[in-house]
Amino acid sequence: MSGISKGIGKVEVAVKWDPSPAGQPPTDLDLVAAAYRAGDPHGDPAYVVHFESRSPDGTIYLNRDSRDGQGFGWDEVMTLELDRLDDGYARVVVGVVIQQRPVHRTFAGVLGPGMRVREGYTVLAEDDFGGVLGATAATVAEFGRNATGNWEFRPGVLGFEDDPETFTRVMGRARPS
Repeated sequence: MSGISKGIGKVEVAVKWDPSPAGQPPTDLDLVAAAYRAGDPHGDPAYVVHFESRSPDGTIYLNRDSRDGQGFGWDEVMTLELDRLDDGYARVVVGVVIQQRPVHRTFAGVLGPGMRVREGYTVLAEDDFGGVLGATAATVAEFGRNATGNWEFRPGVLGFEDDPETFTRVMGRARPS
């Protein structure tokens, strides 16, 4: 077996949830991704991709967007073509944020939530947000370049209690160990 590795190439991050009960305001979860430059991998994002946007070079884009969780399968799907991302980027962090209009919600108030990260047919991570029930947003995946410049996946779901705008600014900051 050779030690040669091409690293992570193209990944898909997907989120699903069940619609709100009849008579309740709809629940809207959104996938967001932030790209960080090599010179400041834990600072402000170089750009953020979310609904109605894509990365400037087209390597990160939202394939599917739901505002209410209705439908079959995965409600929101984002593709990250890391193997095409410019060498000037060192990190990409992907998160899920719960829209807070018209009511305040945490993951405890979302019916049947789930997330999946996969490369091709290989599932890299799956979670039901059970560890962050009191959060209004969570990071679900981090991709970083290793010493050889290849992309690596760093799993983990980390909760935040921020509004959507604040979350996109702070989701990639370094956390104390």
